[in-house]
Amino acid sequence: MEISEIKSIIEALLFAAGDPVELDTIADIVDVDKKTLKKIIRTMMDEYNYERRGIHIIKLENSYRMCTRGEYKDYVSMLMKPGRKLQLSNAAIEVLAIVAYKQPVTRSVIEHIRGVNCDYIVNRLIERGFIAEIGRMDDAPGRPILFGTTKLFLQTFGIESISELPEFDTLAVPEDIEPVPAGEPGVEKVE
Repeated sequence: MEISEIKSIIEALLFAAGDPVELDTIADIVDVDKKTLKKIIRTMMDEYNYERRGIHIIKLENSYRMCTRGEYKDYVSMLMKPGRKLQLSNAAIEVLAIVAYKQPVTRSVIEHIRGVNCDYIVNRLIERGFIAEIGRMDDAPGRPILFGTTKLFLQTFGIESISELPEFDTLAVPEDIEPVPAGEPGVEKVE
């Protein structure tokens, strides 16, 4: 199969799927090894960007998704029905940050860091698709649920993987926040 045909198939798959498609899935469908497929998709991404097309391909961990280019959102919004904008409370953003930096993390660790019950916020973030249950802690009583971020989280915040988050130590901590004592489960001392 020629490269141009492979590109057309990839484009059709990503367009039709709407959601991120795993590299393994694309490789199985087009019957191309993953290393070659990554190069082809990277070339497509570069071509779309160079030609400033209305769409582009984004990478989310080991998946790819076709999206409209951000600078055309005003035009696209004129076509779409008005919807609810994404709004997260400060508390939801705090919980999301804890999950992003500490994952996999239990609800009790989130609550320990925040100092308040987080059931409602965790459930809302799960409903919105930003976090998900990713397993259970086998070595703890009751085998508590472990939470982690999702591909929707990565896409919404415009990052390819969690490794792109800024180093926690480089983030500014407001002076009025008191450090959490070291030695608590899952908590490092902030100085």
